[in-house]
Amino acid sequence: MIEIRELTKYYGDAKGVGPLSFSIEKGQVVGLLGLNGAGKTTTLRMLASDLLPTSGTMTVDGVDLVEEPDRLRPKIGYLPDRPPLYDEMGVREYLEFAAKLRGVGSASRSKWVAEAIEQTALGDRADDEIGTLSHGYRQRVGIAQAIVHKPSLLLLDEPISGLDPVQIVEMRELVRSLRGEHTTVLSSHILSEISETCDQLVVIRDGEIVAAGSEAELTSQGEAGSHSV
Repeated sequence: MIEIRELTKYYGDAKGVGPLSFSIEKGQVVGLLGLNGAGKTTTLRMLASDLLPTSGTMTVDGVDLVEEPDRLRPKIGYLPDRPPLYDEMGVREYLEFAAKLRGVGSASRSKWVAEAIEQTALGDRADDEIGTLSHGYRQRVGIAQAIVHKPSLLLLDEPISGLDPVQIVEMRELVRSLRGEHTTVLSSHILSEISETCDQLVVIRDGEIVAAGSEAELTSQGEAGSHSV
């Protein structure tokens, strides 16, 4: 599904990330684990075609993300660390707008918006203004806008950040419910927040992958715990 080979990003002479090489199978949930500043957001932004790499290749379903970004962008859903929300818009109104921007035709738009609202358990807030929502519900709206166009690749940057314990459990269940329908990559700096959600973890330190595997494999290597804060 996703192949990343020798991917690097430099800002002038300063290295942001790389070289990164890993692959993700279709339908998997993969967690990028690392401390703040490790390079997780930069990696997700490159996968989202929001940031061009300095070198290396990224392919999704055999299509090169650098050479043909316009072909792949409709297949990608992205929740940045700060969701692109409009406080003055209602939830349903905003999702209709997001779906239109992503090329969902008028014949399917209302149905797909309704499905995204149902998947993210926003039904009782669908007509509320986004600015009135709690942080947990705003995160749900952020995920809803990322899935409203039914992307094959879903990228979630710190989706659990700032949530209380109850909301963290709810968010885990939400991400699990998307398994299979989307190939999902999410980031976190806290192992316990994503370990129960992900099929595999990729540990990033100083922009490079230092370990990859299941939680049990990383724990046995002593890698996972050293990256939880």
